[in-house]
Amino acid sequence: MKLYCGKGTISVVVYLALTEAGIAFEPVRVNFGEAEQTKPAYHAINPKGRVPALATEKGVLTETGAILDYIAAIAPDAGLVPADAFEAGRMRELMYYLASTMHVNHAHKMRGARWATEESSFDDMRAKVPETMAASAAHIEERYALSPYVLGESLSLADLYLFVVCGWLAGDGVTIANYPKIAAFIEAMEQRESVKSAREAGLL
Repeated sequence: MKLYCGKGTISVVVYLALTEAGIAFEPVRVNFGEAEQTKPAYHAINPKGRVPALATEKGVLTETGAILDYIAAIAPDAGLVPADAFEAGRMRELMYYLASTMHVNHAHKMRGARWATEESSFDDMRAKVPETMAASAAHIEERYALSPYVLGESLSLADLYLFVVCGWLAGDGVTIANYPKIAAFIEAMEQRESVKSAREAGLL
């Protein structure tokens, strides 16, 4: 398999999941600094021009959540999805929140052109990011166990997703120390070999 990914992007979640699952893969860096994601060569892999994209023997998968479900399905022994249906639902509840709300909050800082055309609108969006990201952090702090992981003692896909998104908080003007459960969660995740591997690869 080949994972098309970019430093500091949500694609790092897939790197972590593949590593946690013990699946062999080749990470292929997409250079956002050179707008490589907008070029025909990458569009031949993912016409949406975004990461992640996972090239498998059956074809290319895109969209983070879909790829994570695929990884969990082909490596069930890794236990990345809880066996209990309700707990699995709680896991996906957070993942979908991160994808549909918190990631979108973050994107308003530098991707304003997706929603508006006037530069003044971009400035307004950027100014709002610290507020919306802090609100998301507060929601997660209050609603999830984070002891040390999202659902308690067992790691799940939601932890990998949350860890990468939490990596954006400081840059978005959020003081992580204000959220002690999130701070402790980040510290616990930093001890995992998957995270150490991603750092060594220059993706975090």
